[in-house]
Amino acid sequence: MEGIFRDEIEMLQVDKFFCDEMGRQIHRYIKAMHGSLAMLEKVAAKMKTLEVPQRERAHALYIDLNRKVIQGLDWRMLIARALANYCDNYTYFCQTVVDEDTMNFYVDRMKAKYIRFHEVFEVEGKFGIKDFEGKLILSPHYDFLRTSYVYVDDLRTMPIIAEKDGKMGLVLPDGKDTVVVPFEYDDISLRDEEPWFELTKEDQVTLWPTE
Repeated sequence: MEGIFRDEIEMLQVDKFFCDEMGRQIHRYIKAMHGSLAMLEKVAAKMKTLEVPQRERAHALYIDLNRKVIQGLDWRMLIARALANYCDNYTYFCQTVVDEDTMNFYVDRMKAKYIRFHEVFEVEGKFGIKDFEGKLILSPHYDFLRTSYVYVDDLRTMPIIAEKDGKMGLVLPDGKDTVVVPFEYDDISLRDEEPWFELTKEDQVTLWPTE
């Protein structure tokens, strides 16, 4: 069809409405996984304070750790909903959603924004992590790594459970290998509520972070 074109205003508006749709998708996923009402309310309250690019990044970080959120996701359906909010009449909406170039453009655009998966890699038997752009965020110095599959309301960077020289610790994927819990524990497990981590040392259990 002739006459359909994409400009900056349209793209920014579709980005905004699609971000809202992705937020609802994540909300439904958390609810289906029996996330607490308190957690959902904290997430919603925090998201209201963020601009669209920040919310896009927050959603991408969550999807990276909980990839089932987008398993079987109908990207075109979410784009159609976003376009419905943008279009000012039904005829233009119908013309837009059947335009393959437009739909393909937005599918590629949204996937680039929200599919940003980290990668665990191995060097000589040691493991590290790269982000979706291939940037090193955790050096390959560890015998074992486990990312934290939780959603934190303040969107802070969650530490990664790691093993070194037979002991467990917590380290941030910040490109600096910042240790937040020293490598002196026999086991570290992830909890489904705060405090997020259970630390075990010589049969003594403590929780982290503490107040």
